Amino acid sequence: MKKIFASLFILTLISQELLSQNNLIREKAIGVSFILNDFVTANRIRNGSFEQVMLNDQMAKITEMSPGIGITYFQGLHKNLDFAGTLGASFVDYPFPKRGDFGSESLLLEADASVNLKMFSEAYWFTPYVAAGIGASKFKNYYGAFIPLGAGIKVNFFDEASLFVNTSYRVPVTAETTNYHFMFNLGISGIIGRNN
Repeated sequence: MKKIFASLFILTLISQELLSQNNLIREKAIGVSFILNDFVTANRIRNGSFEQVMLNDQMAKITEMSPGIGITYFQGLHKNLDFAGTLGASFVDYPFPKRGDFGSESLLLEADASVNLKMFSEAYWFTPYVAAGIGASKFKNYYGAFIPLGAGIKVNFFDEASLFVNTSYRVPVTAETTNYHFMFNLGISGIIGRNN
């Protein structure tokens, strides 16, 4: 009889541990965000240095950036690793590296898939993270590829929603049709599916 109780006790502890581990992984969520594309600061850094831009206060003003909206799908892969897929849309006068800008704004679509390496699990209300991934863009009839590298923070609200703020540096893969730029992202997400 003692062996049966001991076995039941051990099974209960194991199941509770598995359930608590599952609560540490981010649940599926959809987010909506406001984005800003900053080609100006990236260009100043490439023509000078990051240090020079920071010391001389040469970062672009908000009025020099192009606003847009984004939709992001999040899914936890591990307690410290999330998948994030984002589709962003904004109207920009895209400055191609060798051609310059067009002189008028058109729709820029950017989609990227990234992994967010988080400092803390979902057990914490606040966590910073770094992100890296792959992305594609479309502007007029031009298609391009880029690598988004960035960092951000996530703030949990009652384990139902979260605020996220991040920035990514878009590094061109297709040098003819994409340009270096920053994308700033401020949004809120809500859970759409629970972990099993």
